[in-house]
Amino acid sequence: MLKADLRRAALVRRLALAPVEVANRSEQLGEQLFRHFPVAEWQWLHLFLPLAKRNEPDTWQIIHRVWREKLPLHLAVPVVQPDGISLKHYGLTPETPLLRNRWGIDEPDPAAALEVFTAQLNAVLVPLLAIDKTGQRVGYGGGFYDRFLAQCRPGTPFIGLNLLDVPPIERIADVLPTDVPLTACITPSQVWYF
Repeated sequence: MLKADLRRAALVRRLALAPVEVANRSEQLGEQLFRHFPVAEWQWLHLFLPLAKRNEPDTWQIIHRVWREKLPLHLAVPVVQPDGISLKHYGLTPETPLLRNRWGIDEPDPAAALEVFTAQLNAVLVPLLAIDKTGQRVGYGGGFYDRFLAQCRPGTPFIGLNLLDVPPIERIADVLPTDVPLTACITPSQVWYF
């Protein structure tokens, strides 16, 4: 299947989820993450802040658990740059002031947050709409994450979060040479490794 078709179908299915279902599935994603990955051993975890109007996984549940359990783990999140195609990354703490970007996503205020570099990251949680059996993913099509993941240290785990409880498809037909495959994908009921 082509990325555009997969993107369209997944968005329809995800947008049909009621808010309570998004919350429940997001909680299950967090449980899978903490059960199957050495979260407490990482120094820096990169994750995205959710775009609620698109029913993205509520990563705030993971963030609040890290803070509540006082894990020795620093969190980093992306900030879209003025060029509209690149990301910088900043630390996220309970005190970090947030600004809403043009897509409606909260981001740390770069003037008040610590910049984090890709070489520091021990793992990255990645948004996605669909994934295939080789770990290739479908996002929104902007290429933000592929450019970012290509800059990370070799061996860094790239872990997709998918609210839709579906297995990977056989193959995404239009994978590009610049697409970066994931290491694993978490769904509410299962973890897939690639």
